[in-house]
Amino acid sequence: MAGVGGGRRPVMGWQALLLLALCAAGARGLYFHIGETEKRCFIEEIPDETMVIGNYRTQMWDKQKEVFLPSTPGLGMHVEVKDPEGKVVLSRQYGSEGRFTFTSHTPGEHQICLHSNSTRMALFAGGRLRVHLDIQVGEHANNYPEIAAKDKLTELQLRARQLLDQVEQIQKEQDYQRYREERFRLTSESTNQRVLWWSIAQTVILILTGIWQMRHLKSFFEAKKLV
Repeated sequence: MAGVGGGRRPVMGWQALLLLALCAAGARGLYFHIGETEKRCFIEEIPDETMVIGNYRTQMWDKQKEVFLPSTPGLGMHVEVKDPEGKVVLSRQYGSEGRFTFTSHTPGEHQICLHSNSTRMALFAGGRLRVHLDIQVGEHANNYPEIAAKDKLTELQLRARQLLDQVEQIQKEQDYQRYREERFRLTSESTNQRVLWWSIAQTVILILTGIWQMRHLKSFFEAKKLV
């Protein structure tokens, strides 16, 4: 696309590309089906000190109408979140529709699991449940209209606040990528070192095997008086 004055093409820097990618990946909405005792887990890569908000709602399958209808109030969902070290960050029982929040303290893959609390006595017994899940990470988890009303911010101040939060989130993402690169480098170095020692061990074994075979053949020929 040509520019106005000099016919130049605008170039988008890596910061802008990273910002667009972050904005596109900040919120993830989906739905899935689970059975009565089924447990569904998701893996989310999250930087450290990052807020995560999950909103969900459930629908039950009506066999007569053959359609998903809003769940009964008695049906609940249990949400459990574990950090990359396997420690439980959140474990709580919610209703058929709710919202859970947690803050990561360790960068890496967090496991988010959901399952229903239904029993064979429930209407849901033997049926299907549709769960709508929306996960928001970083500054996307902030409710800016609420922040503006609470802090009495002007539109310009609110926009500046949003930009600062986005820059902070980008910094966290960059730190997390550096953390991943460091872990990958250490893993690669460890693997290369093991391969090197294994190659040396194989070489030593081949040499010792060759020496043993030569001595064995020499003893055999001497016994047969061929040498």
